[in-house]
Amino acid sequence: MSNSVTPRWLRTGSRLEYGADYNPEQWPREVWDEDVRAMREAGVTIVSLAIFSWARIEPADGRYDFAWLDEVMDLLHANGISVDLATATASPPPWLTTAHPEILPVNHEGQILWQGGRQHWRPTSPVFREYALRLVRTMAQRYADHPALVAWHVSNELGCHNIYDYSEDAAQAFRVWLRHRYGTVEALNEAWGTAFWAQRYGEWDEILPPRLAASFPNPTQQFDFKRFSSDVLKDYLRAEREILRELTPDVPVTTNFMVMGETKGMNYADWAAEVDFVSNDHYRLPGAQSLDELSFSANLTGNIAGGRPWFLMEHSTSAVNWQPVNLAKRPGELSRDALTHVAHGADAVCYFQWRQSRAGAEKYHSGMVPHAGTDSQLFRDVVALGERLRELSYVQGKRRTPAKAAILFDWESWWASEQDSHPTELLKYKQEALDWYTTFLDLGVRVDVLPASASFDGYDLVVAPILHVMPSALADRLTAFVENGGHLVATYFSGIVDENDHIWLGGYPGPLRDLLGLRIEEFAPLLAGDTVALSDGLEGTLWSDRIDLIDPATEVLATYKTGDYAGRPAVTRRAAGQGSASYVSTKLAPNALAPLLKDLAGRAGVVSELPSELRGRVELTVREGVRFVVNRTDEQLDISSLGGPEPTLAARGVAVLPA
Repeated sequence: MSNSVTPRWLRTGSRLEYGADYNPEQWPREVWDEDVRAMREAGVTIVSLAIFSWARIEPADGRYDFAWLDEVMDLLHANGISVDLATATASPPPWLTTAHPEILPVNHEGQILWQGGRQHWRPTSPVFREYALRLVRTMAQRYADHPALVAWHVSNELGCHNIYDYSEDAAQAFRVWLRHRYGTVEALNEAWGTAFWAQRYGEWDEILPPRLAASFPNPTQQFDFKRFSSDVLKDYLRAEREILRELTPDVPVTTNFMVMGETKGMNYADWAAEVDFVSNDHYRLPGAQSLDELSFSANLTGNIAGGRPWFLMEHSTSAVNWQPVNLAKRPGELSRDALTHVAHGADAVCYFQWRQSRAGAEKYHSGMVPHAGTDSQLFRDVVALGERLRELSYVQGKRRTPAKAAILFDWESWWASEQDSHPTELLKYKQEALDWYTTFLDLGVRVDVLPASASFDGYDLVVAPILHVMPSALADRLTAFVENGGHLVATYFSGIVDENDHIWLGGYPGPLRDLLGLRIEEFAPLLAGDTVALSDGLEGTLWSDRIDLIDPATEVLATYKTGDYAGRPAVTRRAAGQGSASYVSTKLAPNALAPLLKDLAGRAGVVSELPSELRGRVELTVREGVRFVVNRTDEQLDISSLGGPEPTLAARGVAVLPA
């Protein structure tokens, strides 16, 4: 991370930080004293403050009211609670949008997104930036020397609601971005393939964002607009950060990422170098893989952070408010969810929010203090978690211990593989990666989730699900990994396009053909509900390929048993250099993936570190000399074989043991 400083919140002592977003402006002054008393009881050490406070801090243009925030900062410091102070720029106040409606974002249909919600601002608006950066400078000047301040929190969940803006400001900024990327209109025309459908541009001013069109917008235009939109928000993050570093050089700067679910507009692997420590927000999603998705996202966050400790800025104590059905957490899940993040490197466990709101859009979102108050089971669970985190203070600062296997995750492949006018609209990039992750967990094998830009050094097995965008440099890295003794597993729809979303010609999967020892002439996606049987008894969905072997040494591990390609290869493996490269041409559910992955991992020398009776029932994660054992079941487990002080692990419990 460039120009980073050691986060001051890590220098507050050898402890895991614990806290929440705190919104005292929602409550009468007399509640504040009760808040800090309850925070001390719960073991709270840090809160994020002023996140949505712009209208309270600056109630009119250039008129500031800091008296209430001064008092809160002083009160927290007097009670030993540190502050991660937000710049308060997440949502502009009504006076600003009334005076300058030109800062409001515009969707792809040309509709203005009005005030009344949050994040109603254009990332490219020079007017918004002028007012927002003025507030940042004012905040930094006022609180630079406040003893409670331990970190700066830039905006909040950048891009959550305004990642894609199609306004005139965005159009102008997009052209500037494209000039920088391509240099000339001729180079852009080549990259965008504008010879198709008479789209060739003669001047930069002719280019627009991919607004609502009569048919499918240019795919590379869409792809570049996704890149541009992530870059624009990253640039805004830098703008706030530079003011904060100028005025408070010893205070680290972060912003909360959202590595979770289907939040995909921001390329966080690319953003990580812009902050002094990585922070993440995560909320559980319903479904059979809910806990696995939490672990997947925490794992990826830890590797985005380069293995260094990171800050869990938000998650929920119980139910959220924004899902179709918002389920309360079951006994043990509050602690288990938090400690799973800690297992993957989080040195801070924080929630949205401290006190559950009584008004507003998130009034049904749980907090550390629920509507029922401190005399509640939820608050007692909050207190118990605070005690557990104090007991685990020795974990603070310990880096994640890498596994021997990795799953590659690539934002650009996520963006490009799910665009329109493709072989199927049923493909879900992250779901494929998550299914492989669940299979590793089911086998009891530790695995890291790595950005595709990360180093593969030290890994014996790398799984690359739907690595659709394949620049030649990435293909070269994967080839070198295999030749030097690594074992690669690629899946369907990988290696299909280059960085411009142009097809690699000569047969699929493009630059991986020789490495895999196969060639595909045509895709054969499957209709919803259709399946294809494989010779090993497995069943595939979503996709199949017409595979021809181009190297007689390529081993066929399974063939298609049904369908148009019956008898043709479905799963292959080719020895190459000192390693191997395997290909899986259909979507397999985790239970079907398990025997295949067990075989491929075994050939790569990657095995479970767990006793056989615990494989699949617990997740094992390691941080420098410390093992975290997470119970994935709703049953009490006998873990005496792990050699810990306690022979059993409660349902949904977490054991922390010496490595």
